[in-house]
Amino acid sequence: MNITEGFTHGGIFHADDVFATALLTILNPEIKITRGFTILDHYEGIVYDIGMGRYDHHQKDRRIRANGVPYAAFGLLWERFGEELVCRPDAEKFDEEFVQQIDQADNTGEANLLSMTIADRNLTWQDDPALADHAFEGAVEYAKKILEYRFHQIRSDRSAYETVCKKAEQCKDGILYLEQAMPWKDALKGKNIWYVIYPSIRGGYNIQAVPYDEDRMRPRIPFPEQWRGVKGQELSRISGIEDLTFCHMAGFLSAAGTLEGAYQAARLSIEKGTVNA
Repeated sequence: MNITEGFTHGGIFHADDVFATALLTILNPEIKITRGFTILDHYEGIVYDIGMGRYDHHQKDRRIRANGVPYAAFGLLWERFGEELVCRPDAEKFDEEFVQQIDQADNTGEANLLSMTIADRNLTWQDDPALADHAFEGAVEYAKKILEYRFHQIRSDRSAYETVCKKAEQCKDGILYLEQAMPWKDALKGKNIWYVIYPSIRGGYNIQAVPYDEDRMRPRIPFPEQWRGVKGQELSRISGIEDLTFCHMAGFLSAAGTLEGAYQAARLSIEKGTVNA
């Protein structure tokens, strides 16, 4: 983004104009933001949440999403610039999960925790009015951190998705091994993979049953019922796998001390298992 100046309304701020400003500062850290109530003639910067223009939403013909959630300034800016930060599918998902909550609150007064947290950063009647811009700047910095952490997670999840998809294409036995723990459920939707093995932060390896696409709490092939809730030597005896150390009561997760043991557990479960109806 090559926009170097922005103008938004003064006075009391809300999550909408704060997150809109935070977004612009992420896109261009050098941007100069001005707050006020009168836009100068021939102003060449970007104007938002005021002025009845492209990035305002106070006019009668304001834009409304197909699902009924009206746009606010944050949503309008995200629609225009979001794909400069994340890919299109992730930009659309971020709008659904994050931006629309801010837009809805600003347009309807519907409460949500994040909007209330931003509103609490406004001055009280006991504070010095001269500190208004300072309070706004602090709120923007807070919102900026929230966005930066979220974008970092989104990009990381996208990288994991692409990595798991590639590995899944090479998987022939229904057991997917990941050298490092990472998000994998979205990437395995519709694929004939029953178990995922990955290193555990406690040492050894986790073996996790792949759930149904529409119900992430329900494994497609759970671990054998007689293993569930059993630990240690008793589990080794029942399963016949020497270093199988744990099996969750819900049948979706087991742990083994070695990679060989993890594969044994997965293969045996596929052989003995019954696909959940």
